[in-house]
Amino acid sequence: MSIQEKYALTDEGMHNVKLGTVWTAASNLVIFGGVGIIYQLMEALVAHLTQGAPLPASAPYVLAVAVFAVVLFVTEYWAYYYQYGVIYKESGRQRIGLAERLRKLPLGFFGRRDLADLTETLMTDVKTTEHAYSHVLPELYGAYVTLVVAAVGLFAFDWRLAVASLWSCPVGLAILFGARRTLQPMMEKTRMRGLATSEDIQEALECVREVRATNQEDRYLEHIHADVDAAERQAARSEIACGVCVNGAQIVLRLGLATTVLAGAAFILEGSCTFMTLFAFLIVVSRIYAPFDQCLMLIAELFSAKTAAARMKSFFEEPLAQGSEAYDPAGHDIRFEDVSFSYGGGEKVLDDVTFTAREGEVTALVGPSGSGKSTCARLAARLWDADAGRVTVGGVDVATIDPEVLLRDFAVVFQDVLLFDDTVMGNIRLGRRGATDEEVLAAARAANCDEFVSRLPEGYDTMIGENGSKLSGGERQRISIARALLKDAPIVLLDEATASLDVENETKVQEALSRLLAGKTVIVIAHRMRTVQAADKIVVLEGGRVAEQGSPAELLARDGLFARMVRLQTESASWAL
Repeated sequence: MSIQEKYALTDEGMHNVKLGTVWTAASNLVIFGGVGIIYQLMEALVAHLTQGAPLPASAPYVLAVAVFAVVLFVTEYWAYYYQYGVIYKESGRQRIGLAERLRKLPLGFFGRRDLADLTETLMTDVKTTEHAYSHVLPELYGAYVTLVVAAVGLFAFDWRLAVASLWSCPVGLAILFGARRTLQPMMEKTRMRGLATSEDIQEALECVREVRATNQEDRYLEHIHADVDAAERQAARSEIACGVCVNGAQIVLRLGLATTVLAGAAFILEGSCTFMTLFAFLIVVSRIYAPFDQCLMLIAELFSAKTAAARMKSFFEEPLAQGSEAYDPAGHDIRFEDVSFSYGGGEKVLDDVTFTAREGEVTALVGPSGSGKSTCARLAARLWDADAGRVTVGGVDVATIDPEVLLRDFAVVFQDVLLFDDTVMGNIRLGRRGATDEEVLAAARAANCDEFVSRLPEGYDTMIGENGSKLSGGERQRISIARALLKDAPIVLLDEATASLDVENETKVQEALSRLLAGKTVIVIAHRMRTVQAADKIVVLEGGRVAEQGSPAELLARDGLFARMVRLQTESASWAL
């Protein structure tokens, strides 16, 4: 596996890491030039003191130091630029790339990965790899290059001292990388423990009202505390194991200086080496160890980065929901032809479903909970793909069309409304970004938004909080309906769109919908039978199959499942405490 694949680098990121490595190695090697100047000066001074040789002229040394300073500045500048200046942009490219990938993944992917997991990958994993790119990779590979170049020079100078000086580098690295098989699984466990804690905290924030309402604070907090403690214990084990390996490698690395001194002293005593040679070796070797010493302190991050990169790569290995961008349907009839479907390969939710929702008509899907009504709507918009059979729009199989192209013809209002922390106007305008204020207000009035917006402190310019937290469920749903109306798409899917409205507002919204949805293909999902009494066609689902279909009058005359549901709801309407 290449370095680029191992650490999930983009092409530009890999290019910058290479340049960072080159400039880091160049900076390290330039410092050896400074060592050479010191060596020459020391040798001249020793000759003056021991042999009475004249003192060297200062001008060449001053010039050499000046040149050295300039070259070192240039190499350090570019090393810093490619390590930190441009490499941080890589995390931006990665996050954008992951977001683009997420945008094109089928909805089934999000059913397998929860929000905390995705957030950790987008934020924490990218941050982990970013630190490895900027602090570890260029330094580590630059140190490798420096070691090779310096080793060639040292072996040419004195191979015996070279062996005594450099043996600790490969041994120290071998110890550390040999422990990787033990360290990486521990780091993965630490990562998963941290993720479990994040999921617990997110769940607690989302369910705080339910937890308090059921007096489960103590039990719930006990569960969170247990997960936090487990995460801390695992993190401590990982840090201890990593610390032992890193410090062990550093100790071995430092032994190289000791063996250099011992071997050099022995060679000096036997007359096969001079003090100045040993002095030069000690300076050069200390400069070789310096970048390795820094890398060893951060090497654990390199192992963590590999784990994080593997999680990021898993996004890019997921199959995309792709299709043709050429989409020219003959009208907008939606037809289900022997469609079967199950979530994640489990029990079938739909089994051999066949019906047609015609353009210009309102088709209502009714049936008991879990009968597959919402699933039909999601398959029509290709939020999922059918396991068998096919769904067509205007004769075109939706599975062959790019989802983004297909969804241009759909306006969707699901039961679970999602809003942004923006103004009322901004949330409605999401239906059509180029809409004028007048068009937005017209859609809002049609969805009966004026009634509650007039009570807001800044009207349509009021910020509504995260996911519309400052609004009631019915108010949020009316904004969602206004958004769909503004889009003015030829196909409208309404999944329990009026479920959170009171009877009066439901009637007003239905009147608005009946006027504004004329000529469109409309699929309505509802549990209230009175909501679908005016539908052109009703498809009754039971157990994932079509139990019956026809006009409301036809189904009532048949006295089947639909008629029984109508009777039950009529009887329950008179129920009282």
